[in-house]
Amino acid sequence: MSPVMSRREDDPSIDNTRYQKGVRHLCENGITSVPRKYILPVSDRPNLNERQNLHDLNLKLPIIDFAQLQGPERSQVLKNLAKACEEYGFFQVTNHGIPMGVIQKMIDACKRFFDLPFEDRAKYMSADMSAPVRYGTSFNQKNDGVFCWRDFLKLVCNPLSDVLPYWPTSPADLREAAVTYSQQAKFLYIKLVEAVLESLGLVGTTMKEDEDNVWKEFQDGSHLMVVNCYPSCPQPDLTLGMPPHSDYGFLTILLQDEVEGLQIQSQGKWVTVEPLPNSFVVNVGDHLEIFSNGRYKSVLHRVLVNSSKSRMSVASLHSFGFDRVVRPSSKLVDEANPRRYKDTDFSSFLEYVSSCEPKRKNFLESRKLTSV
Repeated sequence: MSPVMSRREDDPSIDNTRYQKGVRHLCENGITSVPRKYILPVSDRPNLNERQNLHDLNLKLPIIDFAQLQGPERSQVLKNLAKACEEYGFFQVTNHGIPMGVIQKMIDACKRFFDLPFEDRAKYMSADMSAPVRYGTSFNQKNDGVFCWRDFLKLVCNPLSDVLPYWPTSPADLREAAVTYSQQAKFLYIKLVEAVLESLGLVGTTMKEDEDNVWKEFQDGSHLMVVNCYPSCPQPDLTLGMPPHSDYGFLTILLQDEVEGLQIQSQGKWVTVEPLPNSFVVNVGDHLEIFSNGRYKSVLHRVLVNSSKSRMSVASLHSFGFDRVVRPSSKLVDEANPRRYKDTDFSSFLEYVSSCEPKRKNFLESRKLTSV
C-alpha cells in the first residue's frame, strides 16, 4: 500500500502540504476517493444527476466563422459577434486558420509535460504570481479553503525574448511548440480585437491619433498561456476542476480537447458547452466588460471533471499591458450611459486574488460603480 493510502484521506493527522503538490501527484500515488481538501460544500457541488436527466443543459455557443469575418460577409458577422458578446459573453470561432499540426504539437507536448516525474514538474512551482513560468494546482493554492481538481502550467508570453529562457526545457519540443502556438493565438486575438472594436463602433472614428494609441496597446499587451490538466476523478460529483470565475483580461482564446467539461452560467443555470471540432471557444473578459462600459459581458464559468477521462485545455489570456490602467472607453460613456466601473489594473487583480477566497472568483464585482 502506498504511503498516501496507508491512512484515511480525511485523517486530520495527515500533512495537508502534500496537496500543494497537485492532483497529478495524488493520482500517481493511487488514490481511490477524493481527499477532504477537495470536497466542496454541498451547495457548491455540481449536480451531475440533474445534468444527466436534462438534455437541454448542453449549449451550442454562437459560431463566428473567421473566414467570413475577413470577407464580404464581415458586416453581418460583426452583428453576430456583438450579439454573442452581449447575450452570452462566449462564442466559438471556426475556420480560424491555425494549422491542426500546430495545435496537435502543442497538445502533445503539454500532455508529456504533465507526464513527467513530479520532481521535474516541481522545478517550476512558485508562489510568485508574476513569474514567467509557474506550475501549480487549484485556483489560488495559498488561500483556497477547498482545492479544485486541476494542475496548471502558466507561461508568460510577452515579451517572448525575455521570458523564453525560463520556460521548461522538458519535453524537448515544448518550447518550440508553445512559441509557435502562442504566436498563432496572438495573431487570431489581434484580428478578433479588431472585429470587437469595430462592432463597438470604435474603429474608423475621426480621432485617428487616439485610435492608433489604443491599437498599439493591444499589439503590445499582455499574453499569458495557461495549460490546464484535469485528471480523471474518482468522485466527480464532490469537486470541480475550476470554481465559478470570470477571466480578468480582454479576451480569452480556449483550446480544449474533445472531453466535455466547460460550463457557463446562462439564465441562472449551469450549461455545458459542447466541444466543436477544430474550433476555439472565445470569451469576454473583465477588461472588455469594463472597456465596453458593460455592453459586452464577462460571464461566470466553471469546469466539471469526470471519472473516466482526463481533460486538457490551453487558455490564451490576452489584454492590455500589466501596467495599463483599464477604464471604460470615453466614446461609450455619455449621459444616457454613465460610467459603470472604477479604473483598474493588474496589480489590483493580483491583490484581490491573493488576499481572499471569494465565494465567486469574480474580480469584476469589486470594480462596479453601479449595477450592470
